[in-house]
Amino acid sequence: MHIKALRIQNFRRLKDVTIELDRDLSIFVGANNSGKTSTGHALQLFTAASKDKFTVHDFNIDSWNNIEVGGNIREATPPTISLDIWLQVNEENLHRIIELLPSLQWEGNYVGIRIKFSPIDIRSLLVRYQEAKAEARSNALTNEAGEITFQPQPKNLKEFLEQNLKKEYELKYYVLDHSKFNEEFNETEDYEPELISREKGKSGKELINSLIKVDFLHAQRHLSDNSEGNRSEELSKRLSRFYERNLEKLEDDYETIEALSTSESKLNDHLAKVFEPTLDSLSHLGYPGLSNPNLVIKSSLNPTTILSNNDGAKVYYSLDTEDDRCSHILPDRYNGLGYKNLIYMVIELLDIHTQWLDIEESRPALHLIFIEEPEAHLHVQLQQAFIRKVMDLLALDHSDTHLQTQLVVTTHSTHILYEKGFIPIRYFRRDLNNKETKVLNLSQFYNYFEEDEKPIRDFLQKYLKLTHCDLFFADAAVLVEGNVERLLLPQMIENSNPKLKSCYLTILEIGGAYGHKFKPLIDFLGLTTLIITDIDSVTGSVPSETSNEEEDEDEVNGTACLVETENAVTSNQMLIQWLPELNQISDLIQASNEQKTSENGYVRVAYQTPTNVSWNNSSKNITGRTLEVSFAIDNLAWCQSNAQKDIKLRIAKNDEKSLDVLIEKIHNRVKAKHFNKTEFALGLIMKDTDDWNVPTYIKEGLDWLESKIVIDLSERG
Repeated sequence: MHIKALRIQNFRRLKDVTIELDRDLSIFVGANNSGKTSTGHALQLFTAASKDKFTVHDFNIDSWNNIEVGGNIREATPPTISLDIWLQVNEENLHRIIELLPSLQWEGNYVGIRIKFSPIDIRSLLVRYQEAKAEARSNALTNEAGEITFQPQPKNLKEFLEQNLKKEYELKYYVLDHSKFNEEFNETEDYEPELISREKGKSGKELINSLIKVDFLHAQRHLSDNSEGNRSEELSKRLSRFYERNLEKLEDDYETIEALSTSESKLNDHLAKVFEPTLDSLSHLGYPGLSNPNLVIKSSLNPTTILSNNDGAKVYYSLDTEDDRCSHILPDRYNGLGYKNLIYMVIELLDIHTQWLDIEESRPALHLIFIEEPEAHLHVQLQQAFIRKVMDLLALDHSDTHLQTQLVVTTHSTHILYEKGFIPIRYFRRDLNNKETKVLNLSQFYNYFEEDEKPIRDFLQKYLKLTHCDLFFADAAVLVEGNVERLLLPQMIENSNPKLKSCYLTILEIGGAYGHKFKPLIDFLGLTTLIITDIDSVTGSVPSETSNEEEDEDEVNGTACLVETENAVTSNQMLIQWLPELNQISDLIQASNEQKTSENGYVRVAYQTPTNVSWNNSSKNITGRTLEVSFAIDNLAWCQSNAQKDIKLRIAKNDEKSLDVLIEKIHNRVKAKHFNKTEFALGLIMKDTDDWNVPTYIKEGLDWLESKIVIDLSERG
């Protein structure tokens, strides 16, 4: 048995989301404040039946809009929060879910239970609210003109519930009939689930507790073993509690009692023996390595109190070989936080896992564990080792087919995603306009492709693994043509759109020939995306998808030319196959903003457009073919000065040349094989950034991006 899906309604940012969980390991990713942690909090509140811990701030913000139509209390609708848990059940656990079967005709393997935080009695609640509001009005203070200067609470239903939520609300439990739900676990219209009544057997709370045990390993792990002992979760104290709760008990271990009374060294041998399985589990992670110290558990107090308090056992690190681990040791505080964090997580996981297995009566068949941000203080290789081995640490005996451990990891680590790939990822997409979250199951991304398109899917996964997976954590993405744009874009943002620095942007270098392959992924994620690319004008036939993306070489399918060349076409597959889906240069020049923007408004392409430029008393609209040419056009006088010779765009005797000749010379300079574009970018970075202008087409793209995310982020609240 395992949790197939969760549906959360009206809880914080999670207005209505369905989250499908992997049978073993699910990884929650998304930008900050997207609802990953809120999912864990919702499970924690509902499964623990913690109704007193709910507050009015847990309701989705839309719950409070228009709850009193025209101030009419009778039309007020108190908000509710609900959690649906869908379980996939195997034969060994059918006896556990009898009370959840919607009918005797039930067939299939999904059973569901809804937990709802709702008013005990809506009518009575509204009556009491009406009385409280009337009393508040009667006690209002007025000035000499009869105007109200102060009115006590409650002025609205939200204020009333702030004071009375615990008294007016309760948790209710319902049986869900899967035949009344679609594939996304959304019920059909007018469906009313059956309320679970204590008179018919177990209460809803008892049912949940008999099926699922939920534990959390929170992100805030205090790891320091300092002399003052002012941290609430010191590693050594945690180990002492672990011993006391899970391992051999002192009163039953007579050999140890004798050892304690005769020799502290025997006690240390005993501790080493007791913790051997735990330390062995650590070794399976591939850490400590050859150059890292070994872990030693050693007594530090009087033997009679060694296991009776949290200070009884302390962690030391041995710098010697396995044969002599106690001759050169250092206290816990002398080792790094990453090492402590790893040990702490493993100890905690083994501890809560053992607590679940030690339940003798009515042990829940399912153990769900949430781990928040395990990457804290861990270096890259160790992050990957941990996520690779964590399920092995919690492995069950193969004979226990009726038991199941599921793990949910929330993370901001691209390296953890690198290790596990797309399938376990659940992407929390923050909808900035609607101030809510949608959750995408990236295992379904594989269904996006027809059989002949699977190479594109494989390319995307390999590319992101070889580069980075920052797309899943960003407020927006900027896809750029090449290395020059990637190097210069941060400085261009600093120069022209500094507000974007407050947002988390991921800049992904994708090239012109392969950029359109990212369209399925960007569309699936619904991520706000700016594409910065080159118009890449050529003469000849329209290039095929397989043509080389290097624009400075003559191609079989076209020869690089000035943008103004008659009948020129583009060699850029991104412009042909993604946005604006045009190949004639004349059409690209005339394309509207709407043509450059996707239908959903989330994606915008920016490429070179005509810029008015003056030289030697001549003015003309000219379009650069590449970033370097466009930069020269937008900064023509600056680039042609002697002081800028090192960026290689200055043309000799430029004052003698006409505007057309000068631009053609710059075009030929840039497309020549000896022109080093990376050196151009690095040279430009060395210049005073106040002296040059951001190319017009890039500025326009950044303005669009700022309008899409900066305002939304500031209004998010």
